[in-house]
Amino acid sequence: MRKRILIISLLTTLLGILFFTLAFTSSYYRAVIEQAESVLPIYYNMYSDEYSFDTQGAEALSDKLGGARVTFIRADGEVMGDSQGENLPNHSDREEVIGALENGSAFSVRASDTIGQTMVYYCKMTDDGNLVRIAVTTQSEWAFLTRSLSTVITYVLLDIVACLLFTYFATYFILRPVEELTKEATLGGEVKTQYSELKTICAVLNERNQSIKTRLDELENERMIVQKAQDSKNEFIANVTHEMNTPLTSIKGYSELLCSGQLSEEQRKLAYSTISSQSERLTNLIACIINYNEIDSDDLPPYELNFSNLVKETLAVVKPEADKRGIEIVEKIDDNVTVNSRHEMMSELAGNLIRNAIRYNKKGGKITVELDYRHFSVEDTGIGIAPENMDKVFSRFFTVDKSHGGKNGGFGLGLAVCKKICQRQGWHISVKSKLGEGSTFTVDFSLN
Repeated sequence: MRKRILIISLLTTLLGILFFTLAFTSSYYRAVIEQAESVLPIYYNMYSDEYSFDTQGAEALSDKLGGARVTFIRADGEVMGDSQGENLPNHSDREEVIGALENGSAFSVRASDTIGQTMVYYCKMTDDGNLVRIAVTTQSEWAFLTRSLSTVITYVLLDIVACLLFTYFATYFILRPVEELTKEATLGGEVKTQYSELKTICAVLNERNQSIKTRLDELENERMIVQKAQDSKNEFIANVTHEMNTPLTSIKGYSELLCSGQLSEEQRKLAYSTISSQSERLTNLIACIINYNEIDSDDLPPYELNFSNLVKETLAVVKPEADKRGIEIVEKIDDNVTVNSRHEMMSELAGNLIRNAIRYNKKGGKITVELDYRHFSVEDTGIGIAPENMDKVFSRFFTVDKSHGGKNGGFGLGLAVCKKICQRQGWHISVKSKLGEGSTFTVDFSLN
């Protein structure tokens, strides 16, 4: 428990430090950009016809502006003069130039191709149709963050020390009385305590000690039920760890590459894209796990629900996906079929079965959805299920696609959710399948 308290307190504070650092860096960076954008129009007001529209004029205006970069550009993008470069290429493709030609003036923040620094640009059209661009250097948001790392590391070290001290004193004063009670309880005698908050625990322990001899057989049975629950828990944790490992490995690897600072712009874009997609996948996995576990703890009352309308709505939602793959949807749905459940549960049940029928179908295939007061079934012409996998179909994290999230993108929890919903409702869900020809999933309401 000490370790758990330490880990929780440490993670909480470290996340707070990280969030504050990122938020402060982002806010500071935005403030710097906004300040530059407020100053640059004032700089532009210093421009007048007395400056020749060439490099010499640009340098003169730059000197007056304290070294700000000045560029004179014709309306066709040809650079007539620049205070920090010569023989510059045509600038008609620059963001700020395009914006100024369209709207009269424009800002942009980007790395300069000429001097290789991040700059804030302000470009404005003159009365004669030409363009005057003024820019000041700034740092990228990543650079601001890098500069703050030494301070962040100092706070992290202080935080670790504070968490260690907090955990030691907290656990010493909180756990010591509990540990004493535990030692007394193991001796089999009467348990006493001077702390009023623990008297209820004492009463429970004493009662348990009095009845333990007569309940040995029952405890043995309970113990057997607990090693099985533990096995199920261990299997679940192992599966979750396996599913999380791939996105976490990608995120960690690309983060380390980004921190190295040795990636090209194209490689950085790829790294950011990969981190974003893998983070989204990790988020979706966590949401699926939470949704799966919440079914057991859901104690809201059921109500009469028009399942026919819900299935039709679900089919309308997935139709674009089916059309994209050329999959025909055949509806055999009786009107006004009602069930005693709740919308979110039945939406999960119908959505998972129908989406799986599309996801694991063949291009140009077909799915048939049937519903009457006795059963609900979804039949597809997809890849089917091998005979040796039929008893695993409704297991957590099992997917026909062995890559667990390969081309079909599933986590293997959809059918497990369907089974859990059916068990809660008192229904029976079954599957018939032939490898390479398709599958039919059926929910039998008649057992309710």
